[in-house]
Amino acid sequence: MTTTTPPITLDDVRDAAARLKGVVHRTPVLRSRTLDALVGAEVFLKCENFQRVGAFKFRGAYNAVSRLSPEQLARGIAAYSSGNHAQAVALAARELGTGAVILMPEDAPPSKRDATLGYGAEIVTYDRYTGDRVAIGEALAAERGLALIPPYEHPHVMAGQGTAALELLEEVGELDALITPVGGGGLIAGSSTVVKGLHPGARVIGVEPEAGDDTKRSLEAGRRISIPVPRTIADGQALHTPGELTFSVNRRLVDEIALVGDDEIRDAMRFAFERLKIVVEPSGATPLAALLTGRVGALPRRVGVIISGGNVDAARFAELCGKQG
Repeated sequence: MTTTTPPITLDDVRDAAARLKGVVHRTPVLRSRTLDALVGAEVFLKCENFQRVGAFKFRGAYNAVSRLSPEQLARGIAAYSSGNHAQAVALAARELGTGAVILMPEDAPPSKRDATLGYGAEIVTYDRYTGDRVAIGEALAAERGLALIPPYEHPHVMAGQGTAALELLEEVGELDALITPVGGGGLIAGSSTVVKGLHPGARVIGVEPEAGDDTKRSLEAGRRISIPVPRTIADGQALHTPGELTFSVNRRLVDEIALVGDDEIRDAMRFAFERLKIVVEPSGATPLAALLTGRVGALPRRVGVIISGGNVDAARFAELCGKQG
């Protein structure tokens, strides 16, 4: 049975913000005259690479985990993730006095794997190109009696992610457009709920890697489309289909999806490092890549961008950005 009731509302995001106050970092908003001149707009960069665990994911993870019952917390929690949600759930579990078991792909970046272990979680691995992480994760949680916290298919996770956009608007005021990365769709679902709820005329633009355009195809088709698991340097966006809950939000509220190539992502990472003096992981750099390449078309005057994360180790960063093609 279908329903027209949205999975999250602006009030849900505000409630999440109250719960997260004093727990998450209120991350900085950076400006760059050079960037403004290059793209012809006033750009406000919400830098979630400075968030706890190095990515926005801690917002949604903590919001969801903190709402579990004492009995559920006593049994422990499970999650599946390519890296950032893994770290976020592991840290949320530690903060709330419980244990976490995380399903991660065998080729997850070593820095993300090591950080997840460092927060005290147990890691179980799988092959992302042949295994169904949702099915494996659900079976793992059921077998061990754990509460499963998915990376985006959860109202409390989506609401938590939306607090980044809420903070941005509180700090800089009304925006004409907001640009975010799109993976499973939780960040842009929470963000679009905020932006459209406060400023209905603003545009919400998502950015995907060219190899992983499942959300763009789905929005164009009006239904969820599955693609082969993409091979892209943007590991946080290497997904094959949008989430069901997230898509129900995004098909109503997202105006456009832009695509960027891996070389353009590398250039954006290099620009962020050399000109903005920040380290951004590939998935976090996709909105900046879309801006720098003009993939989002003519921009309005005031544009917000969520830089979703900065979890890339030094060797990988040097490999990606050390040479210009």
